Amino acid sequence: MNIRYNKKQDALYIDLAQGTYNVSKKITDSILVDITKKGKVLGIEILDASKNITKFSPSRIISQITSRPTTQSHRV
Repeated sequence: MNIRYNKKQDALYIDLAQGTYNVSKKITDSILVDITKKGKVLGIEILDASKNITKFSPSRIISQITSRPTTQSHRV
């Protein structure tokens, strides 16, 4: 699992598995789930993260991310 945060877009992405996504399902206006052709969940994207996640701290997420080894993601 890998967590990425885009400060400019205020978007949080949680990588759950590797693979090629086929479709992004819109769960709410702020939550999208990337799914493969076989129905496997690859990741979850949360838009407007600082507004939609209680007690969200971008600086805490960024420090956790930068301390982990970099992995290649399936999504750009």
